[in-house]
Order: sequence, then structure tokens, then C-alpha cells
Amino acid sequence: MAKIITIVFFSFTFGLAQDATSIVKKAEQLMRANSSYTEMTMTIIKPNWSREMTMKVWALEPDYALVFIEAPAKDKGTVTLKRKKEVWNWIPAVHRAIKVPPSMMMQDWMGSDFTNDDLVRQSSIVVDYTHSIIGEEKMAGYDCYKIEMIPKPDAGVVWGKIITWISKDGYLQLRADHYDEDLTLIKSMVGSEIKKLGGRTIPSHWEMIPHDKAGQKTVLDYLKIDFNIKINESFFSQQNMKRVR
Repeated sequence: MAKIITIVFFSFTFGLAQDATSIVKKAEQLMRANSSYTEMTMTIIKPNWSREMTMKVWALEPDYALVFIEAPAKDKGTVTLKRKKEVWNWIPAVHRAIKVPPSMMMQDWMGSDFTNDDLVRQSSIVVDYTHSIIGEEKMAGYDCYKIEMIPKPDAGVVWGKIITWISKDGYLQLRADHYDEDLTLIKSMVGSEIKKLGGRTIPSHWEMIPHDKAGQKTVLDYLKIDFNIKINESFFSQQNMKRVR
């Protein structure tokens, strides 16, 4: 009897793990595609000031991304390029492309609360983490799975764990709490304003909130998304960083 109970217990636990990974994968697939084009605004909010940028983003998953800053005028033409494991910034003021070393992937991007890794998605929450359902809670009026993500031993990530809330209806990722290696909560990514963009129902408003900086956050608002556009690897070149508009 004890042996049967043990088998049933491990089978149940294994099933939960499989379900958790499937849920995370579906949530990730909702926001991604083989390729995409996005127009968005980013608002950086500090206790005493704020500034807004508009940008365009092209992506060819999972290895290529290009971010072009349209406004404000002083930042216009700034480009961030990801090609597999390499990341470059084109700075029009000095007419130069600067390679971002791996040691700088967790540094702030354009003074925001997003890192270089966040913007170019160097790490993958599906591939680099193991997943388990640790509860069910309401978030923004949605019944959600509460899922804990622990980095795999060989994953090149900095987070000690991530806890995310994904809606049962529609697989909307509504919140993700990021903890450091000491399991201290560092920042939260919160999604809201559910809209239909690019034929998909997704959160269109995102806030990255650091927990050690009172009165500070960075807001992303998606204005337009086209999924599965026609684009190839040659678009994501250092030469195109100078030409793209």
C-alpha cells in the first residue's frame, strides 16, 4: 500500500510540473511569435521627473531583435541590436556601434528599470527555469495560477527565482516577481489593460516596478503589434542599425 501511495504521489507531482511548464509556455507563446513588429511608448518615472520615449521593435525569435528609438529628438536613431548572444548599441551622436559585454546585460537600458536582458530577452523563462504550481490566486480580477520558476543549475541567469501569475482564461501573464540569489524581492513586472492587438488578446500596459526605489517605475504601452511578419536574418545587421527608420 505504501508503495502504491508513493507512486501516486510522485505521478501527481510530476503531472503538476508538466502542467506548470505548459502554462508558462502558453503564456510566453501568447506574447511571442516566429517574428514580430511592435510600436510602443516607454515612460520612465522617477520621484522628481519623468520622460517618455517612442520606439519600434523588430524581432525574429529567438535569436534576433532590433530596437529603434524614434523620440525624443536627442535619442532619435539610437538602436539596440541582438544577434544570438551578441548585443550592440548604435549611438548616432558619435556615429559608432558599441558592443555590450555579457557583464553589462543586467545594467539599466536607456535609464529605465528594464535591463539589456529584459529588452532583448537574452534568457528564456521556458528553457532556463523549472516550473511548479504553488497556488491559485486572483490577480486584477482574473483567476490565476501562481507559478514558481527556479533557474536550472546550468542556466546563465541572475534571478534566484521568479514567481508569476498567469490567468486560467487566456493564459495572460499578469505579474512576475523577480528575486535575487538571496531570495529578496527586487522588482515586479505587472501587466494590465487587456486589449486585442495583432489578432491576440494580451496585456497592452506593463509596469516594471523596483522594490528598493520608492516612487520609481518604468511603463511600457503597446500601440501596435504585427505577429509573424516577413523578415529575415539579414535585417538584423550592424549595417542596418545605421539605416533603419
